Amino acid sequence: MQRSATRKRVAVTGATGLIGRALVRSLRADGHDVLRLVRRPAATADEVEWDPKRLYVDAAGLVGVDAVVHLAGAGVGERRWTEAYKREIRDSRVLGTRAIAEALASLAEPPEVLVCGTALGYYGDTGSRAVDESAPAGTGFLPSVCVEWEAAAAPAEEAGIRVAHARTGLVVAREGGAWGRLFPVFRAGLGGRMGDGRQYWSHISLHDEVAALRHLVDTPALSGPVNLTAPEPVTNREVTAAMGRVLRRPTVCAVPAPALKLVLGDFAQDVLGSQRVLPARLLESGFDFAFPTIDEAIRAAAR
Repeated sequence: MQRSATRKRVAVTGATGLIGRALVRSLRADGHDVLRLVRRPAATADEVEWDPKRLYVDAAGLVGVDAVVHLAGAGVGERRWTEAYKREIRDSRVLGTRAIAEALASLAEPPEVLVCGTALGYYGDTGSRAVDESAPAGTGFLPSVCVEWEAAAAPAEEAGIRVAHARTGLVVAREGGAWGRLFPVFRAGLGGRMGDGRQYWSHISLHDEVAALRHLVDTPALSGPVNLTAPEPVTNREVTAAMGRVLRRPTVCAVPAPALKLVLGDFAQDVLGSQRVLPARLLESGFDFAFPTIDEAIRAAAR
């Protein structure tokens, strides 16, 4: 991947999340100016206030930005999926994206690019069938959210801003996200497959996720949906085996599907569902994965 040598001014939402923190560190390490959108009055020069629930963004604070990376949204796996929390999942993404898109569209000189983090949930359960960005939306709660989520960026597109939708897979990292919960369990020797383990988990290392987001910012030819997932999707059984190999722990404590449904409610459908998703457009654009295999991704996260 070739990174732009030009110093950029980049605004980031979700800057306190797993991916956002890593992205901000990466950009600043390379000398770029980073603005963080915060849900309170700005306290420092590198902060911009916004309130997605009120569709409010301090647009004046975004004057002069070259790019915006929008990552904010309620965690899909943070709580049991009650109807109230499903509304929060949907609203945090749709309203937040609309607020950002409308604010950028209002600028006299809008940024070159808006990278919106979305999800592989767009495709629904694909079983063992491999899909890429040409596949249609699936059915169910998460696909419907993803469709609305991506559509909410329309005001930015209509204003001539290049919009890329980063459909992200399961991020392999020990410090947060879904994988952050797996590491302690497997280190304790209590890890195992989930359900029958045949479901595909399309993953990506945190390093490659950040590099891919920056690649989207720096690659003018990329707009629309782009899958951010490693080129070799693996099943949950294979993930389990890889965790055991890398961490040198037994992996015999399987979690049966009924137990997952009891604990997770509707979210269990997505844990047990299968998504075999390929990063066709990312590879076509010349992106090079640093950690393309599941063993490499886990090993990088475990360092």
